[in-house]
Amino acid sequence: MSEIEGIYAVWLREFKVYLREKERVISSLVSPILWLVAFGTGLGSVVTIEGVNYRTYIYPGILIMSVLFSSLFYGVYVIWDRKLDFLKEVLVAPLSRVSIFIGKVLGGCTTVMVQTTALLLIGYLINLYLPPDVFLKVFLLLFLLSIALVSLGLSIGANMKSPEGFMLVANFVIWPMFFFSGALFPLSNLPAWLSGVTSVNPVTYGVDLVRGAVIGIQHFPAFVDLGVILLFSLLAIAAGTWSFRRMHD
Repeated sequence: MSEIEGIYAVWLREFKVYLREKERVISSLVSPILWLVAFGTGLGSVVTIEGVNYRTYIYPGILIMSVLFSSLFYGVYVIWDRKLDFLKEVLVAPLSRVSIFIGKVLGGCTTVMVQTTALLLIGYLINLYLPPDVFLKVFLLLFLLSIALVSLGLSIGANMKSPEGFMLVANFVIWPMFFFSGALFPLSNLPAWLSGVTSVNPVTYGVDLVRGAVIGIQHFPAFVDLGVILLFSLLAIAAGTWSFRRMHD
C-alpha cells in the first residue's frame, strides 16, 4: 500500500463513520443556529455595530464557532479508536504515522466543512446573502482554519487516555478561544488586558478575516490575519504529527 492510498483509506473510513452518524450533523448545527437566531436576533433588535445589525455582525463569528467546536471535538475519536482496538490495527499497518495523521486531518476537515457548508446555506434563509465569490472565499478560509483546529484536536486526543479527560481539556481550550476571539464583539476600544488576550488568540484572526470578507469590517490587515492563521496551522500540524509519532496503541 502506498502512502497516498493509505491516506485515502484513512480519510474514507473517517467519512463513512461520519455518514453513519446523522446525529453528529444535527447536533453540530443546533448550537450555532441558536446563537445566531436567538442571541443574534434578540440583541439585533436593539444593537448595531458600525452600522451593521448585530446578528449580521456576529454571523462570521458563529461560522468560526462551528468550525472551532466541530474541529476540536473531533479529536475524541482517536480515544474511541483506541478503546475499540481499531487504532492498534491502523498503527501496525505498513503506513507511516504521518500519513495516518494526514488522513485523519483530511477526514476531520471534510466532516467539519460539510457542517459549515450547511450553516453557510442556512444564512440565506435568514437574509444573510453571500455572493458566490464571497461564499467560495469564506469556504476556503474556514477550511484553512479547520486544518489547524482539527490538527490541534487530534494532538490533544493523541495525548489523552479517556474521553472524559479529553472533554475537560477541550472545553478549557475551546471556550476561551471562542469568547476572546471578537466573535461576539468588536476589537476596537477594548480594555488593555482584553486586547492583549484577543491579540494572542489565533482564532481572533480567523474571525477578523472572515468578517472582513462577509461584511467588510476588519480590524487587522488581511495579510496579518492570513499570516497568523498559516503559522497557527503549521504549528498545529507539527504538534499533531509529533503526537502521533510518539502515540502508543
